[in-house]
Amino acid sequence: MELKLLSQSVIKISKTAGAFIRQQYFLFNEKNVEVKSLNSLVSFVDITAEKMIVEELKNIFPDAGFLTEEKTVEESKAEWLWIIDPLDGTTNFIHGIPTFAVSIGLMHKGKMKLGVVYEIMRDECFSAYKGSQSQLNGKPIYVSERKTLVDSLIATGFPYEKFDFIPPYLKTLSYLMQHTRGIRRIGSAAVDLAYTACGRFDGFFEYNLNPWDVAAGAFIVQQAGGQLSCFSGSDNFIFGREIMAGNRLINRELLQVIQQNNSTSTNAIGTNS
Repeated sequence: MELKLLSQSVIKISKTAGAFIRQQYFLFNEKNVEVKSLNSLVSFVDITAEKMIVEELKNIFPDAGFLTEEKTVEESKAEWLWIIDPLDGTTNFIHGIPTFAVSIGLMHKGKMKLGVVYEIMRDECFSAYKGSQSQLNGKPIYVSERKTLVDSLIATGFPYEKFDFIPPYLKTLSYLMQHTRGIRRIGSAAVDLAYTACGRFDGFFEYNLNPWDVAAGAFIVQQAGGQLSCFSGSDNFIFGREIMAGNRLINRELLQVIQQNNSTSTNAIGTNS
């Protein structure tokens, strides 16, 4: 199946899962929450949505394998690999904060080919496939054109566990508080990346992340003209547990700030819901 048609199918699947999640948002009882690890939560909504997504993706692309947050299907080493977070922003969902998303990415031999992030409560679908311009609800989007941090709005996320890097991270935050238009932390890396892709945020950085948190959103940023890296400057941002995203000028300046504050880390271990 060509990537354009595949992308259209994934958008439909994302919206179907999103409709289920939206319905449950208004019915949800916190008694249904389970704790996977420190501050990492899951509910039947995450698990059910993931099963829905996996079954539909199997139907449209039987040869592809899966890497999923909730482990409802065995992890695969297939050349084509779906990377799925059925509900990125579970903590927001559980607490009634209406910012969370379905995130589905497709990788081939280690290279991203397709990404969809569906922000459910705003009914905003961000998507891209290899060779396309990123889109929001069918209209082209681009990263911002701001040239300096002082004129920028930056997004970040706080770690749920693995707190070793808090001191240098707080130094970076302190600098950015004083040298940007502001910092936002909305609780979903997928949404942060989607907002960076369409220019709402000028840059985004976070550590202690998993591939399903960032794969789709990072690809959408790339196809929107953005640049991504780890804090070291390497390009292992999907599996490297840390990520920076934005336009090239902002990323260059942000990288300098992070490295000056000794925030460079390797293989930070933890989870992000």
